[in-house]
Amino acid sequence: MTVKIGISPIAWQNDDLPDITAAYTMEQALHESVQIGYTGVERGQRMPSDTLGLRRYLDTAGIVLCGGWCSGNLLVNDVATEIKSITEQVDQFIALDAPCIVYAECSNTVQGEIKTPVANRPTLSKVEIKDYAIQLTEVAKWSTDHGMPVAYHHHMGSIIETEEDVNWLMEFSGPELRLCFDTGHLLFGGGDVMATMNRWADRIHHVHFKDIRPDVVADVKANNRSFLDAVIAGAFTVPGDGCIDFQAVADKLKAMDYQGWIVVEAEQDPAKAPPYEYSEMGYKHILDVCAKAGLDIS
Repeated sequence: MTVKIGISPIAWQNDDLPDITAAYTMEQALHESVQIGYTGVERGQRMPSDTLGLRRYLDTAGIVLCGGWCSGNLLVNDVATEIKSITEQVDQFIALDAPCIVYAECSNTVQGEIKTPVANRPTLSKVEIKDYAIQLTEVAKWSTDHGMPVAYHHHMGSIIETEEDVNWLMEFSGPELRLCFDTGHLLFGGGDVMATMNRWADRIHHVHFKDIRPDVVADVKANNRSFLDAVIAGAFTVPGDGCIDFQAVADKLKAMDYQGWIVVEAEQDPAKAPPYEYSEMGYKHILDVCAKAGLDIS
């Protein structure tokens, strides 16, 4: 049983807050990620958009594509329209041998609105999530049949944020829809990391190792701040620098025979958390917990 360790370039190149990472380049992000030891990177917006160009770009850096964000709009699109809208990304990720697309509903999310409190996120009833899940299963089935798994990313500020939201989405969707399990987003949203992981272990296809600073999260909630305010304030950090027990997470990955990617995704203000230093810290922590869990790293 082996796992692979990747990283999102968001610590060096923040797509939602480009001003705070203006001093960094994507080339630096990839170079330093490889230096640290990461073998995969999730796609960033400042990478080449065409498949050939992206392949050459990653090959030059000596790193592979280990997934990437897919902005879903299924609440406003019918299934056929949504499939059409993601086809180009699906085809590209198949060509580049990515493990999945990391899909999240973005048609009404507040995660990118700095003036909107994260508590004002859109919510759906259980019945509405059921309807959404049934349609999303059709999209996931189409993508999976074409060779590209769809892993849903529960995310702060979106319709699928809480543990209950995740439970409903997984309960009402078919097995074709997999889960991108994000430790930090789940705990930020008030969820139980291990209970959710235990419940949906058979659906987890992709894992984000993201830690949180509970004092910052508490302040964000108490003062009705936005998701982007939370990022700037340092709500998120790399594994081993916050409060999440990643040894328990790694032990569960071993128990469930997980053989996919562990991806560090920890957007922070680089003025407070230098990307190389923190990304190396996260990498070393993953090596440690994987070793103790008996997870071999490819």
